[in-house]
Amino acid sequence: MDSIEIWLSSVQGFIINVGFVILGFFFHAYLTRTNAVAASHRGSVIMDEARKKAEAIVHEGNVTAREEVLKARERAEKEQETKRQSIIALEDRVVAREKDISRKLELLETKDRTLTEKLDKAVQLNEELRAQQKELKDCIEKENRQIQEAANLSKEDARKLIMDQMEKELEGELSGLIRHQQKEIYEKSRAEARDVICSAIERYAGEHVSNLTVTQVALPSEDMKGRLIGKEGRNFRSFEMESGVNLIIDETPGMVQLSSFDPVRREVARVALEKLMADGRIHPASIEETVKKTRTEIDEIMRQAGEDALYKLGIPGVAPELVKILGRLKYRTSYKQNVLDHSVEMASLMGMMAADLGLDVVLAKRVGIFHDLGKAVDHEVEGSHAVIGANLLRKYGEVPLVYNAVAAHHEDVEKSSVYAVLAAAADAMTAARPGARMDTTDLYFQRLDKLEKIALSFKGVDKCYAIQAGRELRVMVEGAKVDDARALILAREIANRIQTEVKYPGQVKVTVIRETRAIEYAK
Repeated sequence: MDSIEIWLSSVQGFIINVGFVILGFFFHAYLTRTNAVAASHRGSVIMDEARKKAEAIVHEGNVTAREEVLKARERAEKEQETKRQSIIALEDRVVAREKDISRKLELLETKDRTLTEKLDKAVQLNEELRAQQKELKDCIEKENRQIQEAANLSKEDARKLIMDQMEKELEGELSGLIRHQQKEIYEKSRAEARDVICSAIERYAGEHVSNLTVTQVALPSEDMKGRLIGKEGRNFRSFEMESGVNLIIDETPGMVQLSSFDPVRREVARVALEKLMADGRIHPASIEETVKKTRTEIDEIMRQAGEDALYKLGIPGVAPELVKILGRLKYRTSYKQNVLDHSVEMASLMGMMAADLGLDVVLAKRVGIFHDLGKAVDHEVEGSHAVIGANLLRKYGEVPLVYNAVAAHHEDVEKSSVYAVLAAAADAMTAARPGARMDTTDLYFQRLDKLEKIALSFKGVDKCYAIQAGRELRVMVEGAKVDDARALILAREIANRIQTEVKYPGQVKVTVIRETRAIEYAK
């Protein structure tokens, strides 16, 4: 029994152990499966998170790419707009150049026609001269035969033959005397014209004011520069925007500068800036108000200046619009010569010359005061100032004689009256009078040097000197190479070259001097 119980006890222990083994196996399998399911779940979660992050990265990349594309498109559009503006400006310059070339071509065609006509006349005169030379040769041969026959004539017959020959020779001298008298009459008329012009110049005296494109404004203190600039430069920008003038604030103590090529804008800015500094309240609103009021005041000053000029000259019946445009010339300069003063001076000169010539004085003054009217708006309208002024005068009811003379005083159109000729002469006088206009020293010396070089380029010229501020050129020639007849032609050729190649106010007198020196030594 004891052995059976022991065996049973052993079997029972074995069975229990086997059960524990089987139970452990199933528990391990359960744990393994549970861990596998958990790992699979965590893998799915990681994959989802990775997919979401990838989608977010792709979306962010797409947004960034779109922004870069938009920025690149904006840059391309800006570059395209800049190029378009450059092309438009280039087209404007090309159009202006084409117009200038067309005008020059028309002038060249006119000169070519004139030159062709002169050449035709020269050919005709040459043919006539040849015919006269042939006729003269025949006459000489005939006279020689008569002289040979006279050898056998009596004293009285020979004397008669000689007298007939002298009479024929005197006919040529009479012809030359007639031409000489005609030349004297022409020179006398020119001298009388010069007397009229010089008399008009001597009877008028005008003042000329030099203006620059930069105006300096004094400051009450250095602190004012900071107030003019304002916070983050807002006062500075507001002033430039309202006035249309560049405000230059630099290291120069006690002053600022106003820069603009429009003198009216510069004057408005100067007065407005002085008012703002006097008032002390400098901010964008006060700047806008002050500039607006100052512009109205300057407009009134210009209108008054136009009325004063017309009243001074005694010119009635001018349209109010023309008075206002005329007044704008008060702040306009040409070669540093005030255009309104120049116009008043020219009107006075034209009135004096018209009185001496028996013409309409008021009409002449009207042409003179309006001759440079186009300069008041030439920066706004295309074309030469003479044509622009003529169009304005036509628009506001001036008579054809006036606007034709204004348009023709610079040869832009053909002159149709004596008033156009007077306008060109008076304009040249006021510009050429010493002190009326100012040239830079470099331009002055360049003009003198060019005058002398032109003279020295001709054959036979020994020395030359530009004197009287370039208004006269003295040319010394070699007597052995240039005779008296050639000296006259040489003076004309030098004058023509100067007129074609050199720009100068007034006129240049060319004097050719020829001398013959006989030198001998006593030994």
